Amino acid sequence: MTLDSFAQAPATAASPNLETAPKGNSKISGIVLDSAAAKGVEFASIALFNVADNKAVDGTTADETGKFAITKVAPGSYKLLISFIGFKDKTINNIQVEKGKDIDLGSVQLASSVQNLQEVTITGEKSLVEEKVDRLVFNAEKDITSKGGDAADLLRKVPMLSVDLDGNVSLRGSSNIRVLINNKPSTIIASNVADALKQIPADMIKTVEVITSPSAKYDAEGSGGIINIVTKKNNLQGLTLNIDSGVGNRGTNLGLNGSYRKGKMGFTLGGFGRAFYNKATSVLNQTTFSEGGSFLTNQSSNAKDRGLFGQYSLGWDYDLGKNQALSAGLRYGTRNFIQKQNLTINQFENDVLSATSQRKVDRKDLSGTVDFNIDYIRTFKPQQEWSISTLYSRTGLTNNFNTDLLSQSGAVSGKLKNENQNYNSEFTLQTDYQTPIAKNQMLEFGAKGIFRTVNSDYKYLTATESGDFTLSTTNPSGSLNYNQNVAAGYVSYSLTTKNKYTIKAGTRYEFTGITADLGEQGKISIPNYGNLVPSINVSKALSGSTTVKAAYNRRIQRPGIQQLNPNVNLSNPQSITTGNPALSPELTDNFELALSTNIKKTYINASVFARQTNNSITQIRMAVDTLQGAVVTTYQNIGKQQAYGMNVFANVYLTPKWTLNGSIDILHSYLEGQAMSREGTSVPVSNSGFNYGGRLMSQISLQQGWGLQAFGFYRGKEIQLQGTRTGFYMYSLGFKKDFPNKKGSIGFAAENFLTKGVRFTSDLTSPQFVQTSQTQLYNRNFKITLNYSIGKMSFDAPKKKTKSVNNNDVMGGGDGK
Repeated sequence: MTLDSFAQAPATAASPNLETAPKGNSKISGIVLDSAAAKGVEFASIALFNVADNKAVDGTTADETGKFAITKVAPGSYKLLISFIGFKDKTINNIQVEKGKDIDLGSVQLASSVQNLQEVTITGEKSLVEEKVDRLVFNAEKDITSKGGDAADLLRKVPMLSVDLDGNVSLRGSSNIRVLINNKPSTIIASNVADALKQIPADMIKTVEVITSPSAKYDAEGSGGIINIVTKKNNLQGLTLNIDSGVGNRGTNLGLNGSYRKGKMGFTLGGFGRAFYNKATSVLNQTTFSEGGSFLTNQSSNAKDRGLFGQYSLGWDYDLGKNQALSAGLRYGTRNFIQKQNLTINQFENDVLSATSQRKVDRKDLSGTVDFNIDYIRTFKPQQEWSISTLYSRTGLTNNFNTDLLSQSGAVSGKLKNENQNYNSEFTLQTDYQTPIAKNQMLEFGAKGIFRTVNSDYKYLTATESGDFTLSTTNPSGSLNYNQNVAAGYVSYSLTTKNKYTIKAGTRYEFTGITADLGEQGKISIPNYGNLVPSINVSKALSGSTTVKAAYNRRIQRPGIQQLNPNVNLSNPQSITTGNPALSPELTDNFELALSTNIKKTYINASVFARQTNNSITQIRMAVDTLQGAVVTTYQNIGKQQAYGMNVFANVYLTPKWTLNGSIDILHSYLEGQAMSREGTSVPVSNSGFNYGGRLMSQISLQQGWGLQAFGFYRGKEIQLQGTRTGFYMYSLGFKKDFPNKKGSIGFAAENFLTKGVRFTSDLTSPQFVQTSQTQLYNRNFKITLNYSIGKMSFDAPKKKTKSVNNNDVMGGGDGK
């Protein structure tokens, strides 16, 4: 049994149901240590009992360093029960709490005790959502319907996040965010967040941390914030193997995760593969205007998508000594996305049909990523530690398409091929040091260097009469060589005052040097730049169970490879895309005010925020006279964005085993930039409007291991600089049944089962063109999931906390603003 299965456990003397108790303004804190290893016991359970009636009135879990705190304690006499798997329970008696006075228990030693699974005692349960000074933590382990799915399925349920049908993630309306896995970056995350999330199985995720106001310790990149996905850890001795699988009409997955640990050395081996298959139909109506008249394009298409995503990892760690640990990891991620599309294009010049064409397009988006890291950490005393981390990553990307040009009879009249090869490599070296200055103060500082290289080669080929391919004389070929070096240093200071204030302030300086060229076309002049990015987070515990937070930070957003790559994508001749290698970064100022409180059995979190972005990297669409009826999309630093909004999240325990939670999101956006007039000159344009969204989820734990869950999600109209995109919805219903031996479970889930799929519309306007497109995505899905664990296990103390490289400093692709 795990901590998060407490809701399913009957009340016993060792696992009581928490009683409603009066709240006060005192705090009981301390740090739980392994008596043998003198290191923190992460995630130890702490329960607070009232001595008068011996009933549990509150509880919590220790963090990764073993620290814990129970706040809002009323005056009275109490005792603490501390427990964790593999240790003997520890009881601290005679705790006398006086009004307005905090109690620091200092170090609490737990003695090791090997136990069987049946003997585990559970004393508390994590809340679904936890509030910290700089982040919101969503505990994802209870989710049912996401089994057999991926990380994108799970992130749709996290407050403040929005995930579209393609898997692109936004935070409070901003898609400029960084996604980390266990605080580690990956070049595959930097190149395409949506595809990277498809490689992570949802049921391996422990928590999702939404960092809306990152401290100076984090890279300055990610103007919207940071999402850190924390996967489940294994602290077991012996050999274990866990099997996760799912079969559905839209996707199938298989995951194997094993671990072996003996003494001071441990190994982990993991593999996850997911195949999906889908289809979509779309219609495009586009009118362009020029001095020669108007050109109308009617385009219809149907596409079949299939993909295979995989992620495989090997980890190793070794306890060098009492206070030292060394760890290393090797991870390989692969993406294989193939789309077969049939296009029919009718073109009208001044309302007269001028041309009809048909195309068959085969697209291939392939990638392979290798990450290798070595990390060392030295702990001098609790909370005082020094670490050094390294990371090397290399990604190979292939974005190719083959097009057959068809005559009206359906015969192949010509062929066109685009070959686009990209390589992205980076080496990172960083060091961090933290030390307590006093009992209530913490100082952190460190330095980091990132050495990044991007290479892209692209060319267009046309078929000759003999069937051989030769370089196209009308479509471009070329290359991009892009080197980016980032040197950074930071200092951060934390203070907790007697009157319940927690302050975390710091600053970070980053210097970026860039050299770039287009091969034979010569160098690109991109200036070096330096940025000072301050941040401050303040929280205050009020009377009762209420906490307020205020934060400010400045962030920068560097362009990613998809926005830099000058390859001209002509797979759809009426909607052409290309990057801009001369892009510079954008700067964003963020402000936030939040309140969280408990009202009986209801937890509420409400926040308001505002941000302004200058030098915004903005998508620009323009008509091309030489390509009648075609619209080209690229990126430029010509925009300004202003946004403000609010988010309200609530979680209600209707009964001890039935929860209901949901959130409402409101966002107002103002975008300002430039567009091209019919005469070919630049003219100012702007757009503004509100976006509404929300989600609702309910889960019931029944007897004999049964569980039910329902979920619904809606995202309203999205505001873009040159138009809007309609909203969409998703919903699911599922159940699972745990096996009697607790070794696994079987489940069933249905998604969007009342209709065939979702339809959404995009409307774009400018002085040069008017465009309306509709897409029907057939995403009705039914799936069966299976989870089973085998192996002989015994329990050991948790491993030392390890540090790792944390690169979150480049913009991904997607739709931009």
